[in-house]
Amino acid sequence: MPSTQITTPYAALLLRLSLGTILLAHGAWLKLGVFGLAGTMGYFGSIGYPPVFGALVAFGETAAGLALITGVLLRPAALLSLPILIGATLAHAGNGWLFSAPNGGWEFPAFLTLAMLVQAGLGAGAHALDLGRLLGRTPVASQA
Repeated sequence: MPSTQITTPYAALLLRLSLGTILLAHGAWLKLGVFGLAGTMGYFGSIGYPPVFGALVAFGETAAGLALITGVLLRPAALLSLPILIGATLAHAGNGWLFSAPNGGWEFPAFLTLAMLVQAGLGAGAHALDLGRLLGRTPVASQA
């Protein structure tokens, strides 16, 4: 049986890629692509939120999805996505438990909220891009 020191970074990678793909799909593809920015803002206005929240959510989900997929600034992105996910949970709370209910239930956004907290705790895991290297900084070697 492999040790958790070996498997945990790859489990974090799998969770990171899954959550990142979901956020990117909801932000870029669904809200910006399918509904368009005006449609998303209009929807937010129709459910009682300021329409600008639609733009913030669309761009926030897209940015957080990219951060999660690449592993760059993962913890800040995961934590900053929590208000979006909690807001989605609250927006669907009155629709019932299952997301297949009319207007979607609350179990899927609630699960995503908890999974994002787990991701923030685990960190980026394996194969994450190193922001320091991307910016041309090299890590200082530690002295033994």
